[in-house]
Amino acid sequence: MEKKKPKNVFRQGAISSEFIGNSIAKHQTKTSIGAHNIFLGQVRADEIDGKIITAIDYTAYEEMANQKFYEIREATFEKYDLTCMHIYHSLGKVNTGEICLFVFVSSPRRKVVFKALEYVVEAIKTDVPVFGKEIFEDQTHQWKQNT
Repeated sequence: MEKKKPKNVFRQGAISSEFIGNSIAKHQTKTSIGAHNIFLGQVRADEIDGKIITAIDYTAYEEMANQKFYEIREATFEKYDLTCMHIYHSLGKVNTGEICLFVFVSSPRRKVVFKALEYVVEAIKTDVPVFGKEIFEDQTHQWKQNT
């Protein structure tokens, strides 16, 4: 059996609502699906040491990160009865209020999509080498700490 090459999940800049809407619309013809679940990661305007975050600049070890995304995807399909899954992550500058992570899972049954989506998002946050530099209103910056 031929090994599948990991898909490039990265998109430059914010993930637009049009892109998200089009992704959802493409699934209306898949009549074996009974449920979808979506996670949208959005950049927050947190205050740290009296300064407000205005954007995050995302970087990654792309080849390694795409491999990790692929491994998470495969493990999720082994663990849960999913029809399909899509993962997209931003690279570059994403302003507060904009979407930086889009995860979309589909299954014949609703309970599966809740469990699968949480599994995927937690695995992404802990295992994928994506890094964010928080940019403050005064243009200073620091590396984001995942919590």
